[in-house]
This record gives sequence, structure tokens and C-alpha cells, in this order.
Amino acid sequence: MDGNNNTAAKREKRRRQKEKSRVLMLIGAIVSGTLVYYHCAYRGASVVSLISDVLIVLLCSLAILGLLFRQLTIQVPVDPLEWQISQDTANSIVAWLANTIGAAESVFRVAATGHDKRLFFKVVISLYILSALGRLVSGVTVAYAGLCLFCLYMLAETSQSVSQFLRGRNGNTDTSEQDIM
Repeated sequence: MDGNNNTAAKREKRRRQKEKSRVLMLIGAIVSGTLVYYHCAYRGASVVSLISDVLIVLLCSLAILGLLFRQLTIQVPVDPLEWQISQDTANSIVAWLANTIGAAESVFRVAATGHDKRLFFKVVISLYILSALGRLVSGVTVAYAGLCLFCLYMLAETSQSVSQFLRGRNGNTDTSEQDIM
């Protein structure tokens, strides 16, 4: 009985850590998206300018940290092998990209031939809506709004799974107490 409580406690701890990491990733995505939106929309800078600014900040930060660690005589081992991806990971990324492009090309081909009229009208209406939206607002604004909606969706999904888990846990706690009595 004690072993079951121990494994349940470990499972609960892992679940909490996953939920916490998911929320932190969502917060990081919102902060990053906000900074990108500010840089590209309000400052009117290009994506190339954004990338160069980010690289300059990273380079300066690493240089300052390196000097600080050298002054404090802290040795930080840097293994460049940890920064590489495996051949399988690279192959899976390329395969995903090829499949996505192939699927989009195939949808456009079927829509262009006119064999599937419903698909043709869906594609035309989607492209028209995207074109009108592009004339109304900048692409960065649309991307930022999409990021915000995605993060809200993930946050709602996370909170829903937590509430379902807690409801199930409360129900299981009551039945386990009844079984003990």
C-alpha cells in the first residue's frame, strides 16, 4: 500500500513538473513574440535586422559572462558535441518539411485542376481572406495574434487537463478511503 502511494506521489510530481514547464514555455513564447512584434511592427525593422540584433545581444552577453567567469576563476566546460543534432533528427526534420510542402502542393494541384470544386472554392476563399487580411494589417500583427491565440489555447488545454486530473484524483481518493474502511 505504501509503495502505491510512493509511485502516485512520484507520478504527481512528474505531472506538476510537466505542467510547470509547459506554462513556462508558453510565457517564453509570449515574451518572445511580443519582442518580435515590437521590433518588427513598431520600430519598422526587418526580420534580418531582428536576427542580427538578437545575435549581437547574445554575443555581448556571452562575452560579458565569459569575462565574469574568468575573473571569478569559474571554469565552464563547453562541449560542442552537445549542440549538434543527430542524423536521425535532421532526417526527420527534412522529411516533415518535404511532406508538408508535398501535401500543400497536392492540395493546390487538385484545386487548380477543378476536379474537386468544393476544395477549389475553399482554397480560393481562404486565399482571398488572407489577401484581404494582409491588406488590412501587417503580417507581423497576424503572426503575433496567431501566437497569442495558440498560447491561450495551450493554456486552456493545460488548465482543463489539470482540473480533470484533480476531479479524478478526488474521486479516487474517496473510493480508496472507502476501500480502506
